[in-house]
Amino acid sequence: MEAKIKLLVVEDEEPIRQGLVDVFTFHGYEVQAVDNGTDGLAQAKSGKFDLILLDVMLPGLDGFSICDEVRAQSRDQLIIMLTAKTSEQDIITGLKLGADDYVAKPFSVQELVLRVEAVLRRSRKLESLESELLAADGLRIDTRNLIGTSAQGEEIPFTRREVDLLSYLWANRERPVPREELLAEVWGYKRGAHIETRTVDIHIAKLRRKIEPNPKDPTYLITIRGEGYKLLPPAETN
Repeated sequence: MEAKIKLLVVEDEEPIRQGLVDVFTFHGYEVQAVDNGTDGLAQAKSGKFDLILLDVMLPGLDGFSICDEVRAQSRDQLIIMLTAKTSEQDIITGLKLGADDYVAKPFSVQELVLRVEAVLRRSRKLESLESELLAADGLRIDTRNLIGTSAQGEEIPFTRREVDLLSYLWANRERPVPREELLAEVWGYKRGAHIETRTVDIHIAKLRRKIEPNPKDPTYLITIRGEGYKLLPPAETN
């Protein structure tokens, strides 16, 4: 019998928390829920969960602090942030801290289930990554250990999502890749789902800060206006 997917819900509003427990239990998940940030951090760092649904506003410790601490311990842990719909800054902050995705409140249950399924589905496609993805001007990225080394010998940590995004762009480096394709192939959303999200753009900006000599004038990870993003092979960067 296949083991159930383990889900942690960190949400202080009781109706939302209990509703999420009921919905995901109905969909076959093993769900644990806590109502404050202190307990949420302890459970999140236990390593017992396949995915964490993490609210931003929590008593004791906010979701940003939890996400930051979990990422410092594990770059593989899957995290979806639950943010206020009117706060774009919450969304940007969560993604910059390493959340895999976000869902804005108020959200539909169907959309949240689809987001969770998409993140989990994509995470299972990572076993075939090559041991080294990108090598240009002294930059090296070890995709299995999620560590890069700059030309100056400095270590650069990557999240699993960042490596997955680079891997897909590298595999398709002969052409620009549209944002919608990245959402489907990297984040696991169904094509044509018309998801409103800035997740791709924010991840691209994060990657540029890590791999580009000048992130404001990128030479490796470029934007082709109206077409998408392109990762240039080393020979094409000169």
